[in-house]
Amino acid sequence: MIKKTEKKSQISMFFCLKDTLDQKHPLFILTEKIDWQQFEEAFSTHYCSDNGRPALPIRLMVGLLILKHLRNISDESVVEQYSENVYYQYLCGQSEFVSKLPCEASELVHFRNRIGEQGIELIFKESIRINGDDRFDPDVSIDTTVQEKNITFPTDNKLHRRIIAKCKAISEKEDLPVRQSYSRTLKRLSVDQRFRNHPKNHGKARKADRKVKTIAGRLVRELDRNLEPNSEYQTELALFNRVLTQNKDDKHKVYSLHEPEVECISKGKESKKYEFGNKVSIITTQTTGVIVGAMSFRNPYDGHTLKPAIEQAEKLLGKSSIKTATVDRGYRGTSKINEVAIQSPKPFNNKTQTKYKQSKLKKQFGRRAAIEPLIGHLKSDHRMKRNFYKGITGDAINVMLSAAAFNFKRMMRKWASSFWLYFYRHFISPIISFFNQVFYSQKRNLGF
Repeated sequence: MIKKTEKKSQISMFFCLKDTLDQKHPLFILTEKIDWQQFEEAFSTHYCSDNGRPALPIRLMVGLLILKHLRNISDESVVEQYSENVYYQYLCGQSEFVSKLPCEASELVHFRNRIGEQGIELIFKESIRINGDDRFDPDVSIDTTVQEKNITFPTDNKLHRRIIAKCKAISEKEDLPVRQSYSRTLKRLSVDQRFRNHPKNHGKARKADRKVKTIAGRLVRELDRNLEPNSEYQTELALFNRVLTQNKDDKHKVYSLHEPEVECISKGKESKKYEFGNKVSIITTQTTGVIVGAMSFRNPYDGHTLKPAIEQAEKLLGKSSIKTATVDRGYRGTSKINEVAIQSPKPFNNKTQTKYKQSKLKKQFGRRAAIEPLIGHLKSDHRMKRNFYKGITGDAINVMLSAAAFNFKRMMRKWASSFWLYFYRHFISPIISFFNQVFYSQKRNLGF
């Protein structure tokens, strides 16, 4: 059940955030620029029931999601900082200061799952809109990167030991008989698996690995025999058997039991040969640096990500303003998508390309490199380095929220710099010029 809207026409007699806060503060300006009404209209359809406790305000939940990725903090931290920061409260629709926590951290999880990818895409679209005419650039840059999932580095031994632990937990929960727990055996095998890179221990460690896999298979088969045919654990047992039967050179392997959709991606990096997560396509304007497209994929060829990524960008922009897209050599083989020309670096043809055209292409290829540090900021500043959200939907949600936070942060910096530039031109600069005139006039009077 959605909460009834509060009447805010009457201003508080003693304290009001809008009249008290600094109206030049970037968060204050951001609050005034965002169209909050569209979120109320779009998300109110998810609260159709008239039963139960009234839901929390939609603006509060949307504001907390924006602040989380804007400040690069967790669900727990953003809820705690809300009660300490008056600008956070004003962004989330509060008219007076409140000293208590707005909600439990788990409420943000439920809200993200409730609005889904379409709701997060609406927040991303609003972040593009507040950038004004900067978002309409006919030339864009496109690149892909890897969004790593929050899993440990996968090895067969880790997966097999995790299967053993889960089988024991299921047997204990359902009170099923277990022929042997293998606790002392596994402890002895873990000693044999140490220092496996030493030549003398290599054979002993591999033998211990095979033994751990055998134990995991025994427990899975025993659990399958003791459970009913239509039990709720059949999906987990199928996943366990898939892990136990997969080989080194198989495709679409399972790298994590709690995130089985994770892909192993190699981008040719010297420092990190393999990354475990999903592929992300980012589209930015070349001259202004606004992110107009952010889409999550599994692990396709880069050229196959172009069409859906460009279609998403045009949908969010509201019109087909993109004319050319500059990419790297990883997209070779694609020259045009719909009406968008795809430009990738290759040797110039002096017979068909003029010097002016070659010079323009060189500048665009050089400008495309600006997307690399932009992706670095997405990862280091806006929570795209490691994705903590669950499932394929969580991958898409994290990408778009990170891109939305980047666009919001871009405009906040722009507003802050424009204020200080105005302050410098109208206050600091006249004072400096006055003292310079006084100083030089005194030097002339003294004969220097």
